[in-house]
Amino acid sequence: MMSTSPSSPSGLAALEQRLAQDLAWLDLPARRWVPPGTVNGEELLDVAIIGGGMAGLAAAAALANLGVRARIYDRAAEGFEGPWATTARMDTLRSPKQLTGPALGFPALTFRAWFEAQFGMTAWNELDKIPRLQWMEYLRWYRAVLKIDVRNEHCVKDIIPHPDHVELKMQASSGALPVYARRVVLATGRAGLGGASVPGFIQGIPRERWAHSSDAMDYSTLRGLRVGVVGAGASAMDSAGTALENGAASVDLLIRRGDIPRVNKGKGAGNPGFVQGYVDLPDEWKWRIRHYINMQQVPPPRASLLRVSQHANARFHLGAPVLRVQEEGRQLRVETPHGIFQLDFLVLATGFAIDSHSRPEYATIAPRLRVWGDRYRPAEGGDDPELRGSPDLGPSFEFQEKIPGALPGLSRVHCFCYPATLSHGTVSGDIPAISDGAARLSRGIASLLYGENIREHYAELLAFDEPEVFGDEWTPAG
Repeated sequence: MMSTSPSSPSGLAALEQRLAQDLAWLDLPARRWVPPGTVNGEELLDVAIIGGGMAGLAAAAALANLGVRARIYDRAAEGFEGPWATTARMDTLRSPKQLTGPALGFPALTFRAWFEAQFGMTAWNELDKIPRLQWMEYLRWYRAVLKIDVRNEHCVKDIIPHPDHVELKMQASSGALPVYARRVVLATGRAGLGGASVPGFIQGIPRERWAHSSDAMDYSTLRGLRVGVVGAGASAMDSAGTALENGAASVDLLIRRGDIPRVNKGKGAGNPGFVQGYVDLPDEWKWRIRHYINMQQVPPPRASLLRVSQHANARFHLGAPVLRVQEEGRQLRVETPHGIFQLDFLVLATGFAIDSHSRPEYATIAPRLRVWGDRYRPAEGGDDPELRGSPDLGPSFEFQEKIPGALPGLSRVHCFCYPATLSHGTVSGDIPAISDGAARLSRGIASLLYGENIREHYAELLAFDEPEVFGDEWTPAG
């Protein structure tokens, strides 16, 4: 960690004072206005958010600014929410450092403000990309400075919608407990509604002989081993680089494509018009855009490739999809069109699958929620399993019922994670537009909460009797 720059006069304390002043000038957060309530003698939360990573924090902060109280539940220990300090293995973030991320329009809440307050402007100018663990430190500060309510080491076991609330069956260190909320937000990251995508060729191979790139794993256990990495994306390069740096005897990258993608097509659509306008596009355009980006694939960052290729014991095998894996004694026999590889361990950098049926906590909602494949058929040649299984969301990221009336209250659950991409664009997980997504989500939820409680709000209007004129301000004539 760099030392504080002498040119930085008073560091984080001054930045926090400025942020507090900015919020006070804007009269934020707004006062709470959602009617309090109870269910089965327990408090009824305005919003419960599942996931305390960047998306969950941004959503909670945006809701608070609108006077909606949100509480976050995360299964990780405090300070280890999201992938940054656990399963992520890149040296730096892939996004440009100047992106404002979850700052919600507040300059004093940006990473740049946080960084410069500690290290100065010269250090900022010299910084290339944001170090991964430093980003985690920033998110910890974000949580603390905004006083976001996060309950760590809480695991959701079931989500049960009701017509007027959602019940969460939760497991904490203290035991099982019910949580009730008017609305629930799933801010569950890239794995979203599923988990790691595991190819069929690995079925039957003992789990100690392979890992998915998203697994929490000590890569020092690969020291001296012949390692194969399946894939050519960023996570493949991160896994390969980490294995090599931890002393792997060799790393063979088994790459299905005949070449590594060169152009990040998604970046070509990164403008405010796309961020704001995508959600209103016709279905055929949404599908066409997302299918094209999926087919082109996102290239790994140049720095990630160089991190691997600088090692003489790293080998790139293009056009080498894995056809079959067999266990032979203490090694794996991996068959590809490039030949047979004798390896000790395989890392599968094969991405994630959208499959709510695979997650026990979604057992109640999975059979009832509508996915795009239930109602949309693309033009010939446009089939895409990921898109077909993506949830068909409403304007506030809410789930919709496959059969209307089959599960009343399902629309009280909002999907603010990667599987929302087809419906809403890339505003629910990636750094560039996370504030835009949080704003859309929070405004939508605020509108829904107000509408469903309109009787109480109207009663408050009728009962309001705070006078502004007292009758002594004038004397009646004659």
